[in-house]
Amino acid sequence: MMVTAFLASMLFVLGTGVTSASAEGEGLQGTLINQNQPVAGVTIKVSGQDGQLIDQTKSGADGKWSVGVPKAGTYKVDLDVATLPQGVVLLNNRPSLNLQVFEGSVRTALFPLGAAATGNEKADDGSPGTLGRVLDLAYTGIHIGLMIALAALGLSLIFGTMGLTNFAHGELITFGAMMAFIFNVFVGLPVWVAGVIAVILGGAFGWIQDRFFWGWLRQRRTGLIGMMIISIGLALTLRYVSLYWFRGETRQYSEYVAQPGIDLGLIDVAPKNLVMDAIAIIVLVGVSASLVMTRLGKATRAVSTNPSLAAASGINVDAIIRLVWTIGGALAALSGVMLGVFQGINYQMGFQILLLVFAAVTLGGLGTAFGALLGSLVIGLATQLSTLWIPTELKNVGALAVLIIVILFRPQGILGRRERIG
Repeated sequence: MMVTAFLASMLFVLGTGVTSASAEGEGLQGTLINQNQPVAGVTIKVSGQDGQLIDQTKSGADGKWSVGVPKAGTYKVDLDVATLPQGVVLLNNRPSLNLQVFEGSVRTALFPLGAAATGNEKADDGSPGTLGRVLDLAYTGIHIGLMIALAALGLSLIFGTMGLTNFAHGELITFGAMMAFIFNVFVGLPVWVAGVIAVILGGAFGWIQDRFFWGWLRQRRTGLIGMMIISIGLALTLRYVSLYWFRGETRQYSEYVAQPGIDLGLIDVAPKNLVMDAIAIIVLVGVSASLVMTRLGKATRAVSTNPSLAAASGINVDAIIRLVWTIGGALAALSGVMLGVFQGINYQMGFQILLLVFAAVTLGGLGTAFGALLGSLVIGLATQLSTLWIPTELKNVGALAVLIIVILFRPQGILGRRERIG
């Protein structure tokens, strides 16, 4: 497990250096979003370390902006708060950022925007906006946690039945988002229809992987460490195939890009987010209940507990593992579709969330379905609520800090079982 955590951390660190833009030149870019809606007409200025203005631009109708820079180096990015629309404020009060741009890359600058505090958003101590912001971050954390839980549940089931730490699971998330994008944008189907097709294709992709790849490796008695290393190679292959066909920019579905929020008192929530939450809860409860109540679920738990004894009892172990791969692929694809609706589609989206998925599975307890659900919600809340005290760019650090603290005192995870070594 220590080897797994080390490799995951190294891949995450290396992957953060890969940008979503093409490597034709250096530059800075960003997207200004307020409550999941693009903010247009905001002035962005880019200066060198000597204070000399290099260029300035305004965010477009989609909230995006970009500025080219002459060479790699450190640059100052300023957001002109005076050009923000009425009622929109910069949440972290950091309108100036110093960012290093590497050779051949485009660096993304993050400016978190939100609604200005109003009279009904005061906490008990009279501080404006505190309660509203906490509630908004808490809801966003739960929303992201549910999307992580869909992917984490599939990853946990695969680990439970095979013992495989699958680093290619993030590419199943990307696969689902891209399939939905193809059927929505190129074929012209509604997003919900494209999403259903993507989930079916994700399940089929999971079945094909085990039928013609992982199942073959099991028959050859390939060790778990070898299979884990192979999964890293498979992840890199699928990621750069996605980059070749999909290119590096972030895309959006043809629907639900900007949707007015529903006023729920202290927070506004887009209807699409509430619908996605309902779908995620129904799917998670349904899959979890089937693991407990159905014969297939009991067979899956038997294979997870003792594959040899399950086989001796007449259970087709390979068929159960293949079913788990099918379910895991479908759940990951559904997570990718929802993530695409929430933040757009990019070839790195699965890889970028993979570390949080691993953290959720480890925190909840390796191989336990309910542990994956609980761990995902904890990770989602930790990433968002931590921005009350730390910069948004470091929000994943809060989740990993929670993971480290829990594992120090309970190595098996929250719902995991303690095992004897040796």
